[in-house]
Amino acid sequence: MHLSSYEDLRSKLVSRVISCEDVVRYYLERIDRHQEDNIYISVFHEQALERARALDSKLNTGESLGKLFGLPMAIKDNIAMKGGRLTCASKILEHYESVYDATAVIRLEAEDAIFLGKTNMDEFAMGSSNENSAFGNVPNPFDKKRVPGGSSGGSAAAVANGLAMVALGSDTGGSVRQPAGFCDIVGLKPTYGRISRYGLVAFASSFDQIGVLSKNCNDAALVLEVMAGKDGHDATSSYHPVTDYSAEMSSISVEGLKIGVPKEYFPESLNSDVSRIVKGKLNSLRDQGAELVEIHLPDSEYAIAAYYILVTAEASSNLARFDGARYGYRSAHAEDLSAMYINSRTEGFGREVKRRIMLGTYVLSAGYYDTYYKKAQQVRRVFQDRYREALEKVDVIAGPTSPFPPFGIGEKTTNPLEMYLADVFTVPASIVGMPAISVPLGFDSMNLPVGMHLICNFFEEGKLLGIAKHMQHHD
Repeated sequence: MHLSSYEDLRSKLVSRVISCEDVVRYYLERIDRHQEDNIYISVFHEQALERARALDSKLNTGESLGKLFGLPMAIKDNIAMKGGRLTCASKILEHYESVYDATAVIRLEAEDAIFLGKTNMDEFAMGSSNENSAFGNVPNPFDKKRVPGGSSGGSAAAVANGLAMVALGSDTGGSVRQPAGFCDIVGLKPTYGRISRYGLVAFASSFDQIGVLSKNCNDAALVLEVMAGKDGHDATSSYHPVTDYSAEMSSISVEGLKIGVPKEYFPESLNSDVSRIVKGKLNSLRDQGAELVEIHLPDSEYAIAAYYILVTAEASSNLARFDGARYGYRSAHAEDLSAMYINSRTEGFGREVKRRIMLGTYVLSAGYYDTYYKKAQQVRRVFQDRYREALEKVDVIAGPTSPFPPFGIGEKTTNPLEMYLADVFTVPASIVGMPAISVPLGFDSMNLPVGMHLICNFFEEGKLLGIAKHMQHHD
């Protein structure tokens, strides 16, 4: 069953060439054949088929069809679905079931999307390689000895392997975009507040955003349009009007487009293949009428440091609720209340989560708050001002998604600082809260995917997707 896009799928469904049940069975069979890849934590075999049959009945009775009628989707396992497991790929929540639906889920199901299952991830979305999951690694679809990226590695691998047409991920510092770059797909992080975070398990609340992973920009635009908009359950969601992203995309032309190219995004340490492919695409766009504008984003090297101070501080607060007292894992080895807290968290959390909680507690502690946390917040404001200024001169800021191609499983696990640098180009957009996307450009000399990273101004998702579509090597 070859389906190039949701538009292609929808036309086949509406003309009754295939049924929703046919589509769901096709994807579930593929998921079952890929079990060894560890991509899904939970698979909704019965629920997905039941929903497919209900949608087929809807078509047969002539009812109006939702915007995403029959779209088979995967969902990262840190987004709530009522009655389903919500593990965050952590032992501490291994058997926890959600008691409510995330707003994003409610809106997607209201437009007739079908969820196939919950995907693997780095524990509590903390990681860049999907190696921090309590349920094991996910391999890269193009080389099983390499990582798919993280923390939304399961969602990215699901789309790349054809185990879902579109997947939801979460992006805190690049966790949708970086795995998209490693898996040769589109990964969109919208403006902070564009999509409600209600039902997304918090890692760092002032950074977290639900994002979209898909094979093409058109599908990402449709799914974003359904999820976007103000939500009374989330005070940080924006009142900014939701526009027709698909229409905005089609209005974007390469001719006259001003592309900002920061020299800070092309350091000498950048992988030579990545540099060659990204620069080649930029030069190709220039030949088509775009203008490449060299811009300067000073002090970019401080983005990673500021980011990890801020997100670990927020994580130490957000993860305090997982204490074994109310829900989740509780240690059997505890003689008193204090031991229960300590042992439950020691046994329930993985190494990376513990590391970030400890770092966050340290930077918020008396005597260090001003030195680290307050200073990092000031740096964050400086970055916001600089990116605003840059985007007054250009339409989009472009560079590589990652400084290197997908790396080997186990290659960076012993060096956390080196692992953190995998997000060096994606973190700035998260710090400032602007929309950003990774778009696939092709493959390097080792046949590994390379992605281009694009940043636009606040709430310019339609424009961003339109520019990305011109860059994608297959759409």
